[in-house]
Amino acid sequence: MEKHQPSPESSSEECTVLEAPPPDPNGCLLHTGKVVELYCSECSCAVCDDCISGDHEGHSTAPIGPALELQRTALKDRLESAKTRLPQISDTLSLVKEILQQLTNQRTSIEEDIQSSFEDLHKQLDVRKSVLMMELEVTYGLKQKVLQAQVDSLLRGEGDIQDSCTQTEETLAGEACAASLQAEQGLAERLEELTNQGLPCHPEENDQLDLILETDGLRKSIHNLGAVVSTSAVASQSEAMGAGLEQCIVGQPASVTIVTRDKSGGACRSGNALLSAEVFTPDGSMVDGDILDHKNGTYEFIYTLPKEGHFSLALRLYDQHIKGSPFKLTVRRPCDIDPDGAKRRGKSPAQKKKASKRASSALGTPRRKTHNPIEDDLIFRIGSKGRNRGEFTNLQGVAASSTGKILIADSNNQCVQVIFSNEGEFKSRFGVRGRSPGQLQRPTGVAVHPSGDIIIADYDNKWVSIFTSDGKFKAKLGSSRLMGPKGVTVDHNGHVIVVDNKSCTVFIFQPTGKLISKFGSRGNGDKQFAGPHFAAVNNNNEIIVTDFHNHSVKVFTPDGELVLKFGSNGEGNGQFNAPTGVAVDANGNIIVADWGNSRIQVRECSTGAAPSCPTSTRLRTPCTAPRAWPSPPPATWWSPTLGTTASKSTATCSRTETEGGSRRERGREGGSRREGEREGRREPEGRRERGREGERGGGNRKEGGSEGGREGDGGREGGCRGEGGWEGGREAGREGGEHVKDVKIEQY
Repeated sequence: MEKHQPSPESSSEECTVLEAPPPDPNGCLLHTGKVVELYCSECSCAVCDDCISGDHEGHSTAPIGPALELQRTALKDRLESAKTRLPQISDTLSLVKEILQQLTNQRTSIEEDIQSSFEDLHKQLDVRKSVLMMELEVTYGLKQKVLQAQVDSLLRGEGDIQDSCTQTEETLAGEACAASLQAEQGLAERLEELTNQGLPCHPEENDQLDLILETDGLRKSIHNLGAVVSTSAVASQSEAMGAGLEQCIVGQPASVTIVTRDKSGGACRSGNALLSAEVFTPDGSMVDGDILDHKNGTYEFIYTLPKEGHFSLALRLYDQHIKGSPFKLTVRRPCDIDPDGAKRRGKSPAQKKKASKRASSALGTPRRKTHNPIEDDLIFRIGSKGRNRGEFTNLQGVAASSTGKILIADSNNQCVQVIFSNEGEFKSRFGVRGRSPGQLQRPTGVAVHPSGDIIIADYDNKWVSIFTSDGKFKAKLGSSRLMGPKGVTVDHNGHVIVVDNKSCTVFIFQPTGKLISKFGSRGNGDKQFAGPHFAAVNNNNEIIVTDFHNHSVKVFTPDGELVLKFGSNGEGNGQFNAPTGVAVDANGNIIVADWGNSRIQVRECSTGAAPSCPTSTRLRTPCTAPRAWPSPPPATWWSPTLGTTASKSTATCSRTETEGGSRRERGREGGSRREGEREGRREPEGRRERGREGERGGGNRKEGGSEGGREGDGGREGGCRGEGGWEGGREAGREGGEHVKDVKIEQY
């Protein structure tokens, strides 16, 4: 056997491993064994004695200890500075991720829209192809039938003549005899008959079958069909300019120009950026305006403010504030100098109508009141300003459910709050701020579907969200179609009607999200809008829309045909200054929130003729969106002075006063009959009266008489006398110009 030779690694002798000693933390890196005791200020490093006599000769030095302390202090400061950036980076990271997710969602949504649109086009092309083929077959069949019948007739005639001619020739070939005389006479008559028969010897049809198919224009349209729109604009680089950034004049349009820029500060040259502008009043409410896209990267925001004070203008690009936003605005009142040297407020001709004398609006100078202007006649009040449960910061839409709940879209709190109507008890709230489905960014309109679902118009998310009755997200509709949904309502068929404020269009959807129809465009025509706000549906299933900047209210059929238009710019009865909310009561009366005039106006429903004079109710602050109550209305919400016209109004009510005898008398008992109604009747004391049932007593007084000889308009049981009478005989509205106290609807 061969003897096994051990390998060098298997030596029996143990190997001793010597580890190098750890380096001295205070040792010099260049000179072994030397300790650094100094700090070179010029080179910013630690040095030993040998270093000083070498490369660092002549440099200023200091003891290493204080230098290390200073270095540590500076390092701690930088550490703190770096840590302070982490929340900002984290927030930006979340925002960018959210934008990325939204971008992905938009891509998916657009892909679905493209697929759906082209599938519809294919279906329409197939349908048109079938129609053309059918037309071809029908036209060919008719022509072919006529021509074929003519061919058959000619063939029969030709055959008969040929047969008769052949038979006659055979007869003539034989010898003439008395026996053939009768046969020859028959042949002669037959030939004469065939010769004179009315055969169709001219074509009774033609061969024209042409196809006119203008495909060039269609091909060009298809070539240009659709476009993916985007821009590189970012809010951090975009800026605004113009006199409208600093101050403006009450009632006069102000303008602000916005220039969009990319991340490098370069001017963007294309439009269609998602820009929003909001003007906040001192009380927290919001004023809308128009944004004009010049399609070259610049935009113009035009707005009009109804009263003086200090306002805030927020300009956002893709939901981010641009440079300098929000801006502080100072709104001043225009002043003219009259011959006596007194300052007065200038008015347009429409505002100088003597026939519309009443209490001053939000545009006028408020009078100082010596008592509480609300509490005496306050019917109900809900909420206060704030961000907690049951508090609001910017109420927009209001709706009532069949179960007796009030639903309020609290725009700035990004939620919907639910309150019991009869008790005013807060129940719940739902909604989380965000841009994902199920979240709310700026809820404005709210409605209740017959199924119980809650429908919310989300202005900034550009879609409509549908929640269950207990606030759980169910679906969304209108994404990629809507630009700025403001108001929402439901018609008698369960269709969802959406008022798109930005595109000036009314959309009608199925609850599943399928678009049924749409109508409207930007402009001042009868079928056009300028910043439409809210909508309601009357008993005829007609759609009523408030046209904000056209100062009017329009009624349409579900197909978009105009039925009625009323209102013009002004302060008189039947005139509006930027109407917003609208509702319809059980009697079909149209209730309109006249925002700029700080009042509610009621247009009476009339059969066969337009109402002559709407009822006007004054407001301290404008109501944004009154909503109709379910029928019958809760007794708690009955308005003594508005009667049936106010029986389905919004959540909070108070009263105001008009001076100088501007009386408004309204009948009660028997359904508030209005007979012989007249508008604008004035007496020497400036009284305005509305015709009621008959004329009672002397002095030309009009009374809405009640049973038992009650005296005064709006009188109630118990001897209430005068307008706005309450139980117990409270007297108001006497001849000579005492105060008239009307119930008003007010936003809190």
